[in-house]
Amino acid sequence: MTQTKRSNTFIPMVILTTLFFIFGFVTWLNGPLIPFFKIACELTESQSYFVTFAFYIAYFVMAIPSSWVIEKIGYKNGLSLGLVVIALGAFMFYPAASVRTYSWFLGALFVMGTGLALLQTASNPYVVVIGPRESAAARISVLGIANKLAGFIAPLALTALVLSNMSDYTADKIEAMDAVTKTEALNALALQLQTPYVYMGLIVLVLAVLLKFSPLPEINLDEDGHVENSSFFKQIKEVLKYPQLVLGVITLMLYVAAEVLAGDSIGGFGKQLGVYGDNGDFYLKLTSFTMTAMVIGYVLGIILIPKHVSQVAALKFSGITGTLLVIIIVIISPEIMVQLPGLPEMPFVIILVALLGLANALCWPAIWPMALEDLGGYTKVGGALLVMAIIGGAIFPLIYGALADSINLSNEAKGIVESSKSGNQIAYLILLPAYFMIIFYAFKGHKYRSWTKNLE
Repeated sequence: MTQTKRSNTFIPMVILTTLFFIFGFVTWLNGPLIPFFKIACELTESQSYFVTFAFYIAYFVMAIPSSWVIEKIGYKNGLSLGLVVIALGAFMFYPAASVRTYSWFLGALFVMGTGLALLQTASNPYVVVIGPRESAAARISVLGIANKLAGFIAPLALTALVLSNMSDYTADKIEAMDAVTKTEALNALALQLQTPYVYMGLIVLVLAVLLKFSPLPEINLDEDGHVENSSFFKQIKEVLKYPQLVLGVITLMLYVAAEVLAGDSIGGFGKQLGVYGDNGDFYLKLTSFTMTAMVIGYVLGIILIPKHVSQVAALKFSGITGTLLVIIIVIISPEIMVQLPGLPEMPFVIILVALLGLANALCWPAIWPMALEDLGGYTKVGGALLVMAIIGGAIFPLIYGALADSINLSNEAKGIVESSKSGNQIAYLILLPAYFMIIFYAFKGHKYRSWTKNLE
């Protein structure tokens, strides 16, 4: 019996691992795109973070419609459709680059985010129900490794294939150009995105066809949970009665904010601190540092959960470690430098931001099964609400960028020297509430089963 269950789990896990690699590759291209668009489209710090807003707001807007679509066409067809939508968004980069219009790029990112919302809504419940719930965090950790491994590769690939000439677009060189030369140079820079995104779209389309005819089984959560045949919105009303889910949604939203900021802000922060390297483009690769830390965290999750460490204990570690790192990041001097083997010298604070990836790694695999526990047939709706929580990745980077801009402008007005702490560094303070909520959910929130009883 055990051998049969393992066999039934193996094929879905292989397929889901491939999908999560795609999630990661598409998602973590945003990190190097933020400083890239800041140059190519001549943006402020806060404007550049609309890259993450356009991408992650799609999860919030499309999560419930995605759940409705999956209810109509099934989980497997929903996964294929999600890949098709991602491909469409990738193709939209071609006209956006032709006219070098930021809003067009943002539209393309929103479409890609919509495809990922479909994939996430369909795939995460799969991971929870295809095996024992107590080992769900370990299964999600396997998928997380694929996701973050892709996140490690994506910035390196984009930098090597497309952005290797970023040293030609430093602030000093652009400022020295006349208006016509600058326009031509920035147009040429934007056009470099066309070919890789077209190829990516074609590859994703092929995967959509292969998935359609794959042996991935269909699942029916309504039958498994014995939920009455009620309307989808009525099910949403009912599922809000489960505090472990509602608090889990809030926790996941704040965790995603922390994860996205750790991965997507490190490049701009590194550029501000002068982490250029020999080719002038090293700051574009810094997202890979955060992804490396996350992969290490996921590997530890697979080894330790649930044999040696419970999902709850892992989440407690994440919250406490994240809190300590944020405090040190904000108070440490950016002038303290480190030299890692084979890498350019860089401020130690950059390494600390990357280590937030280690603190964040086990949050997603721990929160999902804890939030969906005891939901039965409402698992599908609960999963949709958890996907909506990814909106944290849309809102917090905008707050971070606005706060960083405000502090930087204030420093400039006061004539504060560049070596002092920048707004980019101080703005990491907005992550403290995120880690406080993670700590609360790990210690108490996930245990709640009744609003009335727990609020008395």
